[in-house]
Amino acid sequence: MILKSLSVINYKNFESESFEFDNKINCFVGQNGVGKTNILDAIYHLAFGKSYFNPVASQNINHNADFFVVNGDFLKGDTPEKIIVSLKQGQKKVIKRNGKPYEKFSDHIGFIPLVIISPADRDLIIEGSETRRKFLDSVISQSDKSYLNDLINYNKTVAQRNALLKYFALNYTFNKDTLDVYNQQMHELGTSIFEKRKTFLETFVPIFKARHKVISNGQETIDLCYKSDLFNGPLIELLNQNIGKDRAVQYTSTGIHKDDLLFQIKDHPIKKFGSQGQQKSFLIALKLAQFDFIKAQSGVNPILLLDDIFDKLDEQRVGQIIKLVDDANFGQLFISDTHADRTENAIKQVHQSYQLFKIGE
Repeated sequence: MILKSLSVINYKNFESESFEFDNKINCFVGQNGVGKTNILDAIYHLAFGKSYFNPVASQNINHNADFFVVNGDFLKGDTPEKIIVSLKQGQKKVIKRNGKPYEKFSDHIGFIPLVIISPADRDLIIEGSETRRKFLDSVISQSDKSYLNDLINYNKTVAQRNALLKYFALNYTFNKDTLDVYNQQMHELGTSIFEKRKTFLETFVPIFKARHKVISNGQETIDLCYKSDLFNGPLIELLNQNIGKDRAVQYTSTGIHKDDLLFQIKDHPIKKFGSQGQQKSFLIALKLAQFDFIKAQSGVNPILLLDDIFDKLDEQRVGQIIKLVDDANFGQLFISDTHADRTENAIKQVHQSYQLFKIGE
């Protein structure tokens, strides 16, 4: 997958900007605050139909405007593909492929395989389980449409069940038959999602450990473990066991929407026992494993975005990462950094063509 050109109108801090890209390595350098990360986010937007950094779509519109447009020209194999994402204040976002709007945004997910590595990934370690579930779901969804549909329907069912529990509480009533309808739907969808998550991690964890071993020179013992209520029994039984609690708290307290990934170093939580460098190595290995998995599933080299990759990593670890991308197995690479000389010295070690864009000058 190659992004040939990008143009943005009224996107974040840019009023109008266009870029023509090298097929291998593209670097955006400049001071903090000039918009380097926003360019990477525009590319992410084309792949996922949303920002990686700001989930509120309207806040990605330039302050001086009431709409934004992000336009990308891709080459998928030998086939040209044009993707446009646009949003006008007060209206619904539109995603078009070759001039034709998508009816469902979920149909676009996975069409442009892409992986981003960013300092914002630290949220995967420091935030709650929802952030890690979103990562898990985003990787699986890129290659499994039925998983994404099941997930959307499961979340709708949980929301409906929660609304019913609130209704029971407000009206001092209870109807088990009605609740059982939602329980059965949750059981069927949740069991399918659980099995797919389990199968995915059986494949993914060894890839992740292999990537981490290279980055850390094999000096650290890490693990990635799946935590789910469904290891304790069928979801339908868990829902029935928790009816009393759910009625009291007025929401669904068990299910795959409570799943988590445990990030560990030497059998301890990396959040508490890992240094900043160790945490960053863990996250980079996680994302490179995501790259490997998506490539294996799609047969296409994902686009790789490296946002401020050199921050908080020692030279040895940076060197290991540079060696990793100096490989035919990687496709097109986009890098942002504050130091032009540091970036250029690093990419000169890689025997690939590159282009350097100085932003804010």
